[in-house]
Amino acid sequence: MTEMAGRDMVIEALKREGVDLIFGFPGGAIIDVYDALEKDGTIKHVLVRHEQGAAHAADGYARATGRIGVCLVTSGPGATNTVTGIATASMDSVPILVFTGQVPTGLIGNDAFQEVDIVGITRPCTKHNYLVKDVKDLPRVLKEAFYIARSGRPGPVLVDLPKDVQNSMGDFEYPEKIRLRSYNPVIRPNAKQIERAFELIERARRPIIYAGGGIIISGAHEELRALAEALDSPVTMTLMGLGGFPGTHELSLGMLGMHGTYAANMAMANSDLIIAAGARFDDRVTGKIEDFVPKAKIIHLDIDPTSIQKNVRVDIPIVGDCRMALKALLDMVRDSGRPAEAWAEQHQEWLQQIETWKARHPLRYKEEPGVIKPQYVIERLYEMTKGRAIITTEVGQNQMWTAQFYKFDEPRTFLTSGGLGTMGYGFPAAIGAQMAFPDKLVIDVAGDGSIQMNIQEMATAMEQHLPIKIVILNNQFLGMVRQWQELFYNRRYVATKFEMTPDFVKLAEAYGARGFRATRPEEVNEVLKKGLETEGLVVMEFAIAPEEGVFPMVPAGKATTEMLLV
Repeated sequence: MTEMAGRDMVIEALKREGVDLIFGFPGGAIIDVYDALEKDGTIKHVLVRHEQGAAHAADGYARATGRIGVCLVTSGPGATNTVTGIATASMDSVPILVFTGQVPTGLIGNDAFQEVDIVGITRPCTKHNYLVKDVKDLPRVLKEAFYIARSGRPGPVLVDLPKDVQNSMGDFEYPEKIRLRSYNPVIRPNAKQIERAFELIERARRPIIYAGGGIIISGAHEELRALAEALDSPVTMTLMGLGGFPGTHELSLGMLGMHGTYAANMAMANSDLIIAAGARFDDRVTGKIEDFVPKAKIIHLDIDPTSIQKNVRVDIPIVGDCRMALKALLDMVRDSGRPAEAWAEQHQEWLQQIETWKARHPLRYKEEPGVIKPQYVIERLYEMTKGRAIITTEVGQNQMWTAQFYKFDEPRTFLTSGGLGTMGYGFPAAIGAQMAFPDKLVIDVAGDGSIQMNIQEMATAMEQHLPIKIVILNNQFLGMVRQWQELFYNRRYVATKFEMTPDFVKLAEAYGARGFRATRPEEVNEVLKKGLETEGLVVMEFAIAPEEGVFPMVPAGKATTEMLLV
């Protein structure tokens, strides 16, 4: 047991938890922790230019590595600026730890300078949060914060640190383990439920595996592939599940839902068994809930019991770790004695039908002379990178075109805001990913609207010498909203047309980066090649067709089989 100040306890806990990188922005209420961080000198700090950028960078780091991302900010506006990033992480089950400074305990509730109830504000969008009022509680709180953030269904945890607690002296005894009576996530799936699930699998003639982000979070991608191949069953993925199953695999149907493939949506609608793993049946997947998968039995595997039965009827719920559950199912398939040929024969007619759907309406777009189509840019980007890059995106059309036309074969290579749909996420997330993997190619695909929401982080990228490549699909619109206005609001483009956008090439140069622009289709390859080969931070801007849409598209309130096609 060692006596130390609260500020030093924070640093010591971070070290014991293996944290070697923090994203943050200082201020008076957190300056003492910053001072302790500097004196210790073993943890790298990345100075962002906005606290939202710190939260998203920590998020990107966490998604790319599977480790906890950490950010450190001051009280008041510093803390509130992280809320969007915290909510983003919460919706997508990302483990980040946010440390916020707070006014001294004696001033809490007095409307002191830069005081805000950040614990109250973030209660709905954190997995848990703490206001530490006594330094003697700090070691326990720090250990609990890490445990809660990474265990069960991961998520963001916030620790609010009053200034006097940071400077108070206390005994530092860091717990080896944590046991919380009210929090005991179920990890091991129930064996009886696994047996019941296998009985349905044995009888199914038209099965489909529906894989969500839980596959990636739990590291279950190898088990998923092995199960799909053993059963000869097709696989479709949510936006968050892309990369959890190889996009180039013959059994892959790509993404499902509002902007999913025709084959994926038709297969879901006509399936007799859905094996849902680490997915939550959100509205972007189900469409009109009354008409969703009317012919199918549903097996739902998820570590979060509150996600099961929440949106759809489930026949066999299995609570537990996705990797363990899929492995248990795979073991039953292998132990059944049925050869692979038997499963293939059982599903042969089904797979032939799926091939018919694939051929009938593949992902496509109409080429126009002299006009850059964004889908073409993504296709060429995929070919040039061989699918080996870490791709982040902003939110909107750029996100959907990337999800459709870039094939992700590996987990943790596609980082995007799914549940919250946060514009401005992609670039700071790319910073987090690039800091984690300095030798990997990291690319942010952005729209001209979303890139401007956190474009100040170009200074951070330059300061850290990060070779991130930014691909801007510039249609001078808020494209996804414009598409809805075109289709459902008689082309009344209200507040979606940008009358003024910056010269992104000059803006890149102003930050000391390089910039290249393509305005014609024949320039796309040259700009991509030059941008990918140029060292350091690079912006590649493509003047795309202003009114290009994302298709297929399921209109709001419609069944997923009622797709608008190209």
